[in-house]
Amino acid sequence: MDAPDDIAKILGPDEKVELYIKQKIYHPQINIDSVVFTNERMILRHPHALGLKKDYTDYNYRDIANVVLDKGVLRSTIKCTLRLGGEPLSLGDLPNTEAEQAYGIIRENIGKFQTPFSTGYSNTPSGPNSPTAPK
Repeated sequence: MDAPDDIAKILGPDEKVELYIKQKIYHPQINIDSVVFTNERMILRHPHALGLKKDYTDYNYRDIANVVLDKGVLRSTIKCTLRLGGEPLSLGDLPNTEAEQAYGIIRENIGKFQTPFSTGYSNTPSGPNSPTAPK
């Protein structure tokens, strides 16, 4: 997926853009020009100085505790609960198709970057017939 040149310059060596949403997204406290979802983090672009300059805020998927997709008829909102607490990160007024893609990317990467026990998954089988079950 293509990303703006300014984003391409700040990506890590193995980092790849999975989704780039170009439209305006309004957060209660932050004006966000666009959001980029990579295989390692979520990057928010903040315009200022009449759009001549941009600041960036990124969130590693390890820092996201949960994500909720609030789907409307035409537009959706994604709310990310951060591990550090505080207000949830809210990405609103997204077209449903882009919101669903973003939700899937966040959900998948939360599972990849969380430890197996914090997400409830582990590599060992469990249950009464598993090899580790008491006999």
